[in-house]
Amino acid sequence: MNFDSADLRILEQLQRDASLSNQDLAAAAHVSPATCLRRVKRLVESGVIERRFALLAPEKLGPSLSAIAEITLDCQGAEHLAAFEARCLAEAAVQQCYRVSPGPDFVLILQVPDMPAYHALVQRLFTQDANVRNVKAFFSVHRAKFEPAVNLDGLKTKA
Repeated sequence: MNFDSADLRILEQLQRDASLSNQDLAAAAHVSPATCLRRVKRLVESGVIERRFALLAPEKLGPSLSAIAEITLDCQGAEHLAAFEARCLAEAAVQQCYRVSPGPDFVLILQVPDMPAYHALVQRLFTQDANVRNVKAFFSVHRAKFEPAVNLDGLKTKA
């Protein structure tokens, strides 16, 4: 997909604050409201904008435990990878799921209220799956940065 500077300004603003009204977004991106609405619709329909959401601060909501888990499966056939991935996608505590290479087969970002909830998740997702060979978990003691924005600086723009 080709982007021009107006598309990139719109995307940049939406990554900063997806709650902007079309009026405010258009003003920040220096385009008319009609142009802005049309472009955002095109970016959504093309899949460039997957979705818009509010980013919450888990530590402000109560007790919270973040973990990064490396998962290695016994069998790495496509059907085994797909089956484990589907189970991860269905699990609310799994915030992010990546197939990775080399090393473990998956890296998961997990968010649970506490250690008993983590243990329950381990039972549901890892222990009951006979294909999970190894789990290595790292528990976050401090989140210094979390920035889900995509860097748009290197994108080529159309004239």
